[in-house]
Amino acid sequence: MATINYYTAEGLQKLKDELQDLKIRGRSEAAEALREARDKGDLSENAEYDAAKEAQGLLELKISKLEEVVGNARILDEAGLDLTKVLIMSKVKLKNLKNNAVLDYTLVAEEEANLAAGKISVKSPIGKGLLGKSAGDKAEITVPAGKLQFEILEISR
Repeated sequence: MATINYYTAEGLQKLKDELQDLKIRGRSEAAEALREARDKGDLSENAEYDAAKEAQGLLELKISKLEEVVGNARILDEAGLDLTKVLIMSKVKLKNLKNNAVLDYTLVAEEEANLAAGKISVKSPIGKGLLGKSAGDKAEITVPAGKLQFEILEISR
């Protein structure tokens, strides 16, 4: 069963652009690599040909998976979201209770996550631990490095 994921309009457009690029440029490059390898002689002992065929197969697999993701993607209407709870597309201001550091994150779909830009996946340990919480709530979240304790200071869109 296909999983429906929610994206921003910008995030979904990036996925569509990547899919289009793989279909046009990626397939063209794979075909060229096969053509070059085929020109080098006997295919039964041609390692370049085998590598090009494998690369083409991986490209088609990636295209197929991306088509499924795009086909099951939905654009999230932020206007109807509850502002009192942490949900996907929430901008959350957190206070780390151990070192008093204040962090700002936006919870996004897994494919849109970019820690450098302050976007974390709702499927990440921190994202899962924050979902459904309200401003003022405390969250103890288990991550690979141990347990983190946060206080949710503010939720916005």
